[in-house]
Amino acid sequence: MPLPDNYVSAIYKSSDFERYRGNPFIEALPPTMDLNTLRNNLTGKVYFKQEDRFAESHQRAHGIAALLDDFFQPLAIHRQLEEKLSIMIRAGYVGRNPSDGSLNKKMQEGYQRIMEGATSDFRFSQSNSTAKCLSLIGCSGSGKSTTVNRILATYPEVIFHPEYNLIQLPYLRMECPSDGSLKSLCLNFFREVDRTLQTNYEAKYGRKRHGPETLLSLMGQVATQRAIGVLVIDDIQRLGLKREESKESMLEFFVALVNVIGVPVVLVGTPKARPLFEMELQSGRRSAGFGSLFWEPMQRGSRRYHPETGEPRLTEWEAFTNKLWKYQWLERRDETLSEEVRDCWYDLSQGVLDIVVKLFVLAQMRAIATGLERITTDLLRKVYEQELIPVHPMLEALRRNDADLIVKYSDLHLPSVDKRLLELRNLIEQEQEKKKKEVSFGNNEKALRLYNMLQAMGCDSDLLPALVEKVFKQHAALELPELTRIVLEWYKTEHEPSSASKGNTKPKIKTVKPKEWHTLASEDLRFKYSQKKSEFYHELELGRDIFDMESRLKRVG
Repeated sequence: MPLPDNYVSAIYKSSDFERYRGNPFIEALPPTMDLNTLRNNLTGKVYFKQEDRFAESHQRAHGIAALLDDFFQPLAIHRQLEEKLSIMIRAGYVGRNPSDGSLNKKMQEGYQRIMEGATSDFRFSQSNSTAKCLSLIGCSGSGKSTTVNRILATYPEVIFHPEYNLIQLPYLRMECPSDGSLKSLCLNFFREVDRTLQTNYEAKYGRKRHGPETLLSLMGQVATQRAIGVLVIDDIQRLGLKREESKESMLEFFVALVNVIGVPVVLVGTPKARPLFEMELQSGRRSAGFGSLFWEPMQRGSRRYHPETGEPRLTEWEAFTNKLWKYQWLERRDETLSEEVRDCWYDLSQGVLDIVVKLFVLAQMRAIATGLERITTDLLRKVYEQELIPVHPMLEALRRNDADLIVKYSDLHLPSVDKRLLELRNLIEQEQEKKKKEVSFGNNEKALRLYNMLQAMGCDSDLLPALVEKVFKQHAALELPELTRIVLEWYKTEHEPSSASKGNTKPKIKTVKPKEWHTLASEDLRFKYSQKKSEFYHELELGRDIFDMESRLKRVG
């Protein structure tokens, strides 16, 4: 009988570490990852080609929106978290070995407690557990949950051990209930196990009127039977939302789960969960090993230099934004990210990864919809002011570094981004249809792409549509590079005055209306004025954009 799709059959590889050797649960796990393997496994796969910049607008919109799901750049903190999780999972299995009888002993102890009704003792009893617990605290959107999920995805969801007839769950992720109750937490646990294994624990235990104490014991027994490697509980800040006693009860449960059952636990939440961990320290029950990792937003950092060569080293912020900057589906994109745009980008996002990416995505969508086709500081500010209003309090708290305000606004999120992306996509499609009516080329997508590409290269005249139509009539079988070369030669010839008319005919000047100045080249003074109307003069570069009269007079005087 074939295994379900989310199952793998155990393949054992002896561990180099004596402590792990001989434990089937550990030896069936994927090998620990070095830095390069980790980077390859975590890096998001973005499908982008340079020629995609000149595809139809609605097609580019789909590529841009996909960045929200596909883009992921590993950072130093991701490496740190992966190492912690790797150690926690393996260390948690040390005391649960099916080959030496320790797993059966754990299950027998759990069974006796349930049958004897000693659930109250369960919460406070102690045993020689090797499991640890980690709290991961950070503002909403900082990337903590995404990172945890990507790291866990490097492990099989279910491992079947034919020799022992056992099922192993290397990890189990669940969300804290919205009402913050213990009973709901347990039911969420059973529901997630049922989803993974196609079992019926929730129906079996949820129908009976078990109290939280009994449900906690049953939850621990299932965790042991199914060999759960690590239990990840997200949105931990919901604990005790309605009932104060829930915090104390939940804390007692976590201590028991780690010390008695031997299951490592990762608690993920916003700074609002801080009181729970303060309670743990005050109570003196530190045996669960509640270590904390504060997931701070990305810092700009200061430029460092190689000790031998003296060459500058990119900060994480610079490397991250340089990588993301490459994925622009814009016809007039700036290939190099300027420091002005980079600084504006950081000031608006405060290094919160989710905001960094969403600001970039929304800016591209608006750049296409408005015809700007490039990202500027002015555009970023407009997107921030109009599209990111729900997270303004959180970002302002981060700017002020106000701890109390950060706790207050730490779980703000952007529920309307998907809706806004859809609205911008519809607007882009409307503009695309209007453009098709103006220049359709008989619905020839290749011709339209060539036309867009040539426009982005600065070929903007009434002659261009006719030249594109002509090249497809004569050379339809050629690829875009050859077609581009031919049209450029024709375009140059058409714009050179003939020998008979040289000196007799004034060159035709195309008038660009002020409302269209934002579509001009980046170096055009009209474009600069459209972006910095009130500060236009101060933005001009002395000696380049402005004639340096003072220096000239000194030289001639």
